[in-house]
Amino acid sequence: MTTDIHAQAYGPDKRVVIVGAGIVGCSLADELTARGWRDVTVVEQGPLLAPGGSTSHAPGLVFRTSPSKTLTDFAVYTVEKFSSLEVDGLSCFNPVGGLEIATSEERWAELHRKAGLAASWGVRGELLGPARCAELWPLLDPDRILGGFHTPDDGLARALLAARAQMERATAHGARFLDRHTVTGIERADGRVTAVVTDRGTFPADIVVSAAGFWGPLIGAMAGVPVPLQPLAHQYARTGPLPELAGVNDPRTEASRPILRFQDRDLYFREHTDRIGIGSYAHRPLPVDPARLPAYDEAPVMPSSLPFTAEDFAPSWQDSVGLLPALAASRVEEGFNGVFSFTPDGMPVIGESRELRGFWLAEAVWVTHSAGVARAVAEWMTDGRPGMDVHECDLYRFEDAQASPAYVAERGARNFVEVYDVIHPLQPMEQPRPLRVSPFHVRQRELGGYFLEAAGWERPHWYEANAPLAESIDLPPRDAWSARYWSPIAAAEARVTRERVALYDMTPLKRLTVTGPGALDFLQRMTTNQLAKKPGAVTYTLLLDEAGGIRSDLTVARLSERHFQVGANGGLDLDWLLRHAPEGGTSRSKTGGVHIADITPGTCCIGVWGPLARDLVQPLTRDDFSHEAFGYFKARQTYIGHVPVTAMRLSYVGELGWELYTTADMGLRLWDTLWEAGRRHGVIAAGRSAFNSLRLEKGYRAWGHDMTTEHDPYEAGVGFAVRMDKGDFIGRAALKGRGERTAARKLTCLTLDDPAAVVMGKEPVYADGVPAGYVTSASYGYTIGRTVAYAWLPAAAAVPGTAVHIEYFGEKVPATVAAEPLFDPRMERIRR
Repeated sequence: MTTDIHAQAYGPDKRVVIVGAGIVGCSLADELTARGWRDVTVVEQGPLLAPGGSTSHAPGLVFRTSPSKTLTDFAVYTVEKFSSLEVDGLSCFNPVGGLEIATSEERWAELHRKAGLAASWGVRGELLGPARCAELWPLLDPDRILGGFHTPDDGLARALLAARAQMERATAHGARFLDRHTVTGIERADGRVTAVVTDRGTFPADIVVSAAGFWGPLIGAMAGVPVPLQPLAHQYARTGPLPELAGVNDPRTEASRPILRFQDRDLYFREHTDRIGIGSYAHRPLPVDPARLPAYDEAPVMPSSLPFTAEDFAPSWQDSVGLLPALAASRVEEGFNGVFSFTPDGMPVIGESRELRGFWLAEAVWVTHSAGVARAVAEWMTDGRPGMDVHECDLYRFEDAQASPAYVAERGARNFVEVYDVIHPLQPMEQPRPLRVSPFHVRQRELGGYFLEAAGWERPHWYEANAPLAESIDLPPRDAWSARYWSPIAAAEARVTRERVALYDMTPLKRLTVTGPGALDFLQRMTTNQLAKKPGAVTYTLLLDEAGGIRSDLTVARLSERHFQVGANGGLDLDWLLRHAPEGGTSRSKTGGVHIADITPGTCCIGVWGPLARDLVQPLTRDDFSHEAFGYFKARQTYIGHVPVTAMRLSYVGELGWELYTTADMGLRLWDTLWEAGRRHGVIAAGRSAFNSLRLEKGYRAWGHDMTTEHDPYEAGVGFAVRMDKGDFIGRAALKGRGERTAARKLTCLTLDDPAAVVMGKEPVYADGVPAGYVTSASYGYTIGRTVAYAWLPAAAAVPGTAVHIEYFGEKVPATVAAEPLFDPRMERIRR
């Protein structure tokens, strides 16, 4: 069986060509050569040191705290690395700190949440009152603000100096940097990259990395690899000299006060010796076509610096004067509209193309995250995997439905608009919607479905038709934040699932088929559990990487000797399987033929769950759905009324029931058949909000939230899905000697002591008064009458009965480590 770069690292003798000598390209060259790679060439269309891309004009702000742990980790490493670099005695990082201020109650609450994120990810920070904020930034009007969040270790990256320092180190290790080389083509043969063509010669290559910034889509097009990136212009202006700053700052270091963010008006500020630089996201989106940008020598300043549109900046100037009154005596002396990159979800795009092997992306990376991204990509190339979880940045996270240029442009522009907005964790973008809908969508709308979006899918979270059922349920009041994108109807839907029966739309979950004579051997090699079972068996199993980290969890149904249906988590699972399959999953090898297909768009699924699920389903089929004839974790192909279905006896909510799969054209008929038959049993449609509550009560993990490649199965509490005695599988060698007893940290079940308390996820958990971990998933448990949270904690603190605290908007909420599962620990309700 063939093996791809994600499972087996390249050797250091490979010829690498990096396109782009901005901060990412220089950082990557440094990281690769530091790992012993020598044949590294960086080609750049502009002059070296300031080639004219985003790096050349970037103001250098580094705020490390993000809702994404991955982005925070990238930024933390960037600060560490740049702080260690010097050019001509000047550090490449100026640790002036960061200060985010609030002028509204909503923002002040958001800064409390951000302080919690900082504590979760290990970033030092402190909430300050107005007077202390004014001490740190004397130009501030303290009467305008409610407070601020200060991160003393953030600061200003000197991007051009950092690029130079890393270029010099990489050059000393054998790399070469060639400026004035415009890439005109990417050569390829037999599905692999072979060379980079420039206007000054062709460079043979085993690996090509596009680190071209907002030119990335053009380089990708040459390689036949779409790059989901939208360049946009962002305004930056500088004031005239301010008397208040005269003599305050050393011209070499430029700044001594924290970077200031006024996010209520989409603004940020930094010192430039005796002037103030002002960046604005408050203006209309200004999309840029990189193909229409001038070449370096034809640009008035440089390609990434477009003419300043003063009319767009005028409202931001007034807002700036209001916050910093001293600006009233000054004016904007210079400004430009700087081009940089946005993606549909605001995250970088990194990884190797599956279609063109050896072609890598390191795109949509801001200076803030540059060194961290470069390290991850270098590790990926040299070690076969990044040293941290990067699934949020992987090229293959996007579905085909999210790949259109129109979608990328619209979502990219919206991310620009929302860059400083207070975004709720459940809040979807409003356009373009609806994009993907299940065959049941028309019925869901008739029932008053409240839809949120994920991976382009419209997903009902509750149904207004069930509102009368919630009237008799007494729930504690919620704060405004946790009440957003929530309804007490979810409690009613959870109750009906526990007491009667409910229909859940499971269509958005990724479904794959793996077929052919080599299918079993292939899946045995790829996954951790024993799949050599008789047809009709369903198995919960894991995908691991070579280091034993959890890439995903799957349900694998063996429908016949050579036909398996795989319930996956998303496009990354499909990508992983295709990369490892013989001949790309389409033809034969010594292991036999294997074919992998994504059947999600042409199929649908309804989860029928609750104690009356059998009463509903059995009269609709001639097959025996009794427990004895159709046991738990079994599958069969049958008919429900007139509808052919694949029925799997699975439950992600902890109740009796089945997942019923059929083709998309029969989906509506399946829904209507179940709905009509379920009337006598009080059936309802239930949404994702109830679903999440029920699965947490049962202790079921959600990959990407509760566990990632940074965790092994024993730490995550899914070691039961590992069969070390079944033969070899990816990650097996790394797991030798490990077990639950060796785990230094554990995914831990917590219950909040106060039945009225709520947390949302990503909050810090304190043990013995100090941050010890963070919440991964949380929901109110309507069956047990209190909030359930899962969190990563040191093993010593993960003992049932241990008292901890969870910080929620600055308040320490008492919680207790609980034995899991909280609901039906003997599995009696599922197996009946």
